[in-house]
Amino acid sequence: MGSLAATVREEKIRRFGSAAWRRSSAAIDEAWTRIEALASSLPARLDGWRLYQDGLPICGREREIVEELAGHGSRNHRLLLALAERGAILTGTESPALLLEELDQVRRQAAREPEAARAPAPGAQDLLTRRDAFMAKRIGETLPPGATGILFVGALHDVARFLPEEISVEVPLARRGGSGA
Repeated sequence: MGSLAATVREEKIRRFGSAAWRRSSAAIDEAWTRIEALASSLPARLDGWRLYQDGLPICGREREIVEELAGHGSRNHRLLLALAERGAILTGTESPALLLEELDQVRRQAAREPEAARAPAPGAQDLLTRRDAFMAKRIGETLPPGATGILFVGALHDVARFLPEEISVEVPLARRGGSGA
């Protein structure tokens, strides 16, 4: 979300309270600790593996974007860099046009009156579905047969349902009561 991150955080605290924000932050921190532990158990060399990240546009500047976000403290992006240092290939994953559409949607949602802002943004689910379908198509186009890919994606996404049949999916950190994280 870039410059909107602080606004989104403040809005979540306003809506749900600082205690809920702290609980959510602690749960996210715990999830990243588990993800980092899982990543450390992977082979020392990941040559030929592909790294996919929601929010990472296809643009030719993927590494630069990941480095910048890692420099701002993102555990997710620091992990991507560490995996790339072990030989994995950072791969632009998302449509820039769809990401800009989402950014516009988030800006409009943030500008809404507090009561109206509680409801999901109009078209939010459709946009998420289109993004998921695009990411799946991108993975299908760039992951060579027999290769391994790692997709980092937020909990609301469901990219797996759009992947080509020949791509098998493992979800090592499944949500409780859900199909994956």
